[in-house]
Amino acid sequence: MRLNKYLSDAGFCSRRKADRLTEEGRVTVNGRRAVMGGQVEETDVVCVDGHVVVPEQKKVYLAFHKPRGIVCTAEKREKNNVIDYLNYPVRIYPVGRLDKESEGLLLLTNDGEIVNGILRARNFHEKEYQVWVDRPVTEEFLQQMAAGVPILDTVTRPCKVRKRREKSFSIVLTQGLNRQIRRMCEALGYRVERLKRVRIMNIRLDGLEPGQYRELTGEELAELKRQIQGETAV
Repeated sequence: MRLNKYLSDAGFCSRRKADRLTEEGRVTVNGRRAVMGGQVEETDVVCVDGHVVVPEQKKVYLAFHKPRGIVCTAEKREKNNVIDYLNYPVRIYPVGRLDKESEGLLLLTNDGEIVNGILRARNFHEKEYQVWVDRPVTEEFLQQMAAGVPILDTVTRPCKVRKRREKSFSIVLTQGLNRQIRRMCEALGYRVERLKRVRIMNIRLDGLEPGQYRELTGEELAELKRQIQGETAV
């Protein structure tokens, strides 16, 4: 990469100013005075007035349809980890978790502020799931799920629950206890046979097949940040 482009992409200055700084002898590459039109590699140390210039990393925001069997971890020792599965060229991390046996929407990013904002439980961020169980869904079951179920030495927050089919329902949670939906169902005598997350806040799974991912749109990202910043300010 040309030196002036490197400095420009790093957000340090324009290419024209980079050329001027180079002419003035204020730029070094690996300790040596840089020359106009010089090339640099990612491993080179570029300094201006003795200060190292570190390239800004492009922020990445992905919506991913996690298939069953993939583990939401960046731990390389897990052979089915989501990072190796995606093999994305930029280092990214999953936002929260989705059980190995579950499928559906997972957000991945390298933006730490977004991660922290979404994971703040006190902000009551909505996550929506479709659930298939081993028995017919009754009105009593729906009411109990919606009111709160005793699990893990606590009672789950009240939530929205709606029947979809005879043995299927949708549920909107505002907390993320470990294996929460599965534990709630088990406490009421049901077994989850399939679980799919279809929404995180304003981001929807629509149109993504298992294993596919896409970048968030500008509108999605702006609304996501608005919700996070608005709730943080309260």
